[in-house]
Amino acid sequence: MFNIVLVHPQIPQNTGSIGRMCVNADCKLHIVKPTMFEISDKSVKRAGLDYWHLLDVTVWENLDAFLEAHKDKLERFFFATTKTKKTYFEASFKPGDFLFFGGESTGLPMELMQMKWENAITIPMGKNGRSLNQATSAGIILYDAIRQNFETFKLTSWS
Repeated sequence: MFNIVLVHPQIPQNTGSIGRMCVNADCKLHIVKPTMFEISDKSVKRAGLDYWHLLDVTVWENLDAFLEAHKDKLERFFFATTKTKKTYFEASFKPGDFLFFGGESTGLPMELMQMKWENAITIPMGKNGRSLNQATSAGIILYDAIRQNFETFKLTSWS
């Protein structure tokens, strides 16, 4: 199992889509407030379809609370960002890793990424690309982490 961490998400549909993906990939979702929507927002649940009740999700009041609870796992924090040249396929993921994604218009706080800057990773894009949708980015990186560890996962369905 991997951990997806959304820090200050802004678009409920992205959070819902990521929640649905987490259910299908047997991952835990961490949502770090503040958010730009209520977690109970029908847009979140509509995007998550009928999966939301199956989701292993923890909502954190702030980043400090999340970090205090997981300070012993800092070595396994990976930060998706456009502010590095290190691509996600240069990372070696292990089950239990934490994959961080920032708010759609803000990205992750630099202070957070500097805690383990060598684990800041990016998704390569063409010259006209600025960034990708948060849910798309989470899917790309999560499924590469699963690919790297596929033997240890018990995914049973093929879509």
